[in-house]
Amino acid sequence: MLEAGTYTGASMTLFFIRHASAGARGRLGYDNDLSRTLDAVGHDQAQAIVDLIGDRGVTEVYSSEAVRCRETVEPLATHIGTTVQIDAGLTEGQSATMAIHLARTLASSDTTAALCSHGDIIPDLIQTLAREGMVIVGARAWAKGSTWELRTRGSDITEAHFLGPY
Repeated sequence: MLEAGTYTGASMTLFFIRHASAGARGRLGYDNDLSRTLDAVGHDQAQAIVDLIGDRGVTEVYSSEAVRCRETVEPLATHIGTTVQIDAGLTEGQSATMAIHLARTLASSDTTAALCSHGDIIPDLIQTLAREGMVIVGARAWAKGSTWELRTRGSDITEAHFLGPY
């Protein structure tokens, strides 16, 4: 198992973001939960994500199929001059295995990416990677609008830092 800060060589960063606030599940007017949009708090959280990681070298932005995820990272994509790419493996109810595969694929391509997913995928992803040897530095939390920074070396995801909000 790697100890925090012990790896050398080229490393890249992946940012895993839990979608921002979208109000209560089952809100009136939404027949399908995938179409639920951000609420006012969520729009503020989406802008805070730009402030947090907008100047950290992100070149690609991915989202689950859910509108609330896409809306969470659209301000970031606009800020860096790209579009949001939809990946079904980030969608609520999927196995974290698909999100881990995407993360390793991106890490292997030397991409710094932001990926927006859900409260069932991100904790499972972090905990699975930790069991495989990734080091978690600091707090563990999964609040809406929160961000994890994952450091990589090749396809290995070596270290994770929770960036908040706490």
